[in-house]
Amino acid sequence: MDSDDEQLLRGRVYGQDHEHPGPRPGRRYVELVGGPLDGLLLDVTGWRQEQLDAGVALPTELGRFGAGGRATYDPRGGDPRLFDWSGDIP
Repeated sequence: MDSDDEQLLRGRVYGQDHEHPGPRPGRRYVELVGGPLDGLLLDVTGWRQEQLDAGVALPTELGRFGAGGRATYDPRGGDPRLFDWSGDIP
């Protein structure tokens, strides 16, 4: 992925279609920091605290394992608005 691709992804919501990629009013988001999904927002509206604390493994073709792989992100201690990349898994 080059810098043009990275800029295109910034401010977009993970999993949203290309027609309406941005955040929507009344929703709660965390920002993904680092790794293949850096700069994307993740909609966590309605998530329970234990779900937020557990982090996520998000399917992506952009990670180390390509199609079928997942990028893992964990909440950043001290700033619940950010999830930091912790690696890629098959």
